[in-house]
Amino acid sequence: MKALVYDGPGKIEWRNHPDPKIQNDTDLILKVTATTICGSDTHILKGGVPDTPFGTVLGHEGVGVVEEVGSAVHNVKPGDRILATCVSACGFCRFCTVGMYGQCLTTGGWALGHLVDGLQAEYGRIPFAQNSVYKIPDELGDEQVIFLTDILATGYEVGVLRGQVTPGDTIVIVGAGPVGLSTVLTSKLYSPANIVVVDLVESRRQKALQLGATHAVGPEEAHDLVAELTGGLGADVTIEAAGFPKPFELAASLVRPGGHIANIGVHEEPATIHLESLWAKQITLTTGIPSALSVPALMKAIAAGTFDPTALITHRLKLSDMEKGYEIFKNAADTDALKVVLSA
Repeated sequence: MKALVYDGPGKIEWRNHPDPKIQNDTDLILKVTATTICGSDTHILKGGVPDTPFGTVLGHEGVGVVEEVGSAVHNVKPGDRILATCVSACGFCRFCTVGMYGQCLTTGGWALGHLVDGLQAEYGRIPFAQNSVYKIPDELGDEQVIFLTDILATGYEVGVLRGQVTPGDTIVIVGAGPVGLSTVLTSKLYSPANIVVVDLVESRRQKALQLGATHAVGPEEAHDLVAELTGGLGADVTIEAAGFPKPFELAASLVRPGGHIANIGVHEEPATIHLESLWAKQITLTTGIPSALSVPALMKAIAAGTFDPTALITHRLKLSDMEKGYEIFKNAADTDALKVVLSA
């Protein structure tokens, strides 16, 4: 098959690669019909995820058709259309048994395209398929569900749910990349009064407004706006979706006493928690990656027309244009890329 192979920092190539095979009775083989590029993939490419083995096929977001199943896989069969979640869950370890699939001790949670070959390829092996895939309803197309594999589940579970967004809240989302904008879409399910998006890039701020944010400003305007909206109290929930120290510190500085800070961003360098100002504020800080257990509920919301994730797609390419897709995605400041979808 053809696949996008990581050969070390800064080195990827779309080339011939051995076809995946069933290795364990819990595996399935997926014929990929659509995949996409994630910010986590670019972290790997920069060398920011050093435990990724050279020679790994990248990609942890994919939909397609089941080609073959192991003898222990009973929830899907060959010919079924499925989406494969970004986390693989054995189902029996200390963390899987409490629904923390992202912390699975058997596969490391985020395994696809990180520790094992991923889905930026014509075919992929899905480990622990019984807990790591969902059937796609006939009425939904690939583009409608592809982001449930990661960014929608991440924005919803790690941002909205762990941040405990409730009706009438003022929430601040720092970072209007794909995950931040996914958080805008899914936060609307809880009817916050104000959804404030903070980003340096004007085009992303405008996109946030189109997707349902009530306000979109640059970092220098954030404090005054949040103070105006909350009578000086601060935001009920702040969600960091950029993955850099300054956005995290901004999110922490905007939260009210008793509020919640939910970190989504993937951080490669230290960020300061200013306890000299937070120690007495009774805030809650959460971090993590998704379990993807919310996928069925979000899929129903999409089918009902509650929100449209295809609004995040800026570029559509063929699988064979994978290297071009990375160039577009990496240079988002020039290309205005949000999500690049690559289809077979």
